[in-house]
This record gives sequence, C-alpha cells and structure tokens, in this order.
Amino acid sequence: MTDDRVDFASMMASRLCHDLLSPVGAFANGLELLADEKDPEMRARVLDLLEQSARTSAAKLKFFRLAFGSAGGFGEAVPPTEAKGAIEGIMADRPITLNWMIGEDALPKPAVKIILNLALILVDALVRGGRLDIGCERQGENIEIALHAEAERILVDADVERILAEGEAAAAMTSRTAPAVLVQAVAAQNNGTVMLARETPTSLLVGAVLRPGG
Repeated sequence: MTDDRVDFASMMASRLCHDLLSPVGAFANGLELLADEKDPEMRARVLDLLEQSARTSAAKLKFFRLAFGSAGGFGEAVPPTEAKGAIEGIMADRPITLNWMIGEDALPKPAVKIILNLALILVDALVRGGRLDIGCERQGENIEIALHAEAERILVDADVERILAEGEAAAAMTSRTAPAVLVQAVAAQNNGTVMLARETPTSLLVGAVLRPGG
C-alpha cells in the first residue's frame, strides 16, 4: 500500500469521525443527564434530545456507508431512492430545497459515490440554505451527472474547488478535501472526467461524465 493510499484512508476516517462526533457526543451527554435527572418534564426533554441524536447518527452512518463504503447488500447498482434518502438525511433541518431529477432505474455504485460526495460538498457549502438540483442520466454507455446549487451564499472550500476543477494534485489532501479527491479517483477509475463551473456568485455547477466502456 502506498503512502498516498494510507493518507487517503486516514483523511476519510478523520472526516467520518468529525461528522459523527457531534451527534454521538450529544447522545452520550443525554444519557448522563437522564441518569441524574428526576424531573419528569426535564426527562422528557432529554429523551427528545436522545431521539434526535440517534436519528442524526443513523442518517450520517447511512450516508457514509453509501458515499465512502462498499454499499454492501446492493450488488453492483443502488436504487436511486436510497441515494436520495441518504442526501436528505444529511440535510437535517437545514433550509435546503432538493430538486431530485433522477429516474427509478438503479444506478451503478461509482455514479452513486460521485453523486453523494458532490452532494456532501454542496450541502456543506449551503450554510444558509438554498436550492440543490441533482440529475443523472445515461447517454449510450456513458453516465452524466450534474449537481447545481443556488443560494445567496455558496461557501466551498478553496482547495475543494481546485481539486474538483483541476484534479487531485491541485491541492493538499485533508479531511475536508477527501470527498473531492474521492470524486476524482472514482471518475478516473471509470475513464471519466469531473467538472466545476462558477456560473454566478450565487450559482455553482459541478458534475462528472463516466465512461465505463471507454
């Protein structure tokens, strides 16, 4: 195993742990409060906190299983409803309108990984909410993926943006840039290309074309 692969695995693990730390920590704190709290009203509030933390943790784990893992149990293709549900799970209560423009046919795992990792980047970028359009369609043997974000503020990390626009070597690999690196790696494995276009200050388009038979 090369140093790059070890570094990449470490960064992906760091990203996963970072995103899970908050809901899992809240769950642990809630259990401690529940053990000491006697007031019925306060216990009810703590139980609500535990329920919310459990839902958030489960949603993130479901997302990471599809986005970063092997998505075992789905064979070589994943139902689009699973990908959509995973994305909705990481949006939580953020005011983001999801416009899902993907049909019912199962998607190859590489396409799902790219869709989810690009969605993760854009959900993170829509700090004050906005609209997220997600489309994917087949053109012969090729698979075309496009995600469009529209909002008053779209805050994409500069290194993430460089990696998506220029390739893996365009910026340092960190836990923040790891999803962008994974997008480029999956695209390369499928003879594909990744694109990013800043249409206006309030609009961002990212996507990929996969050419499995190329």
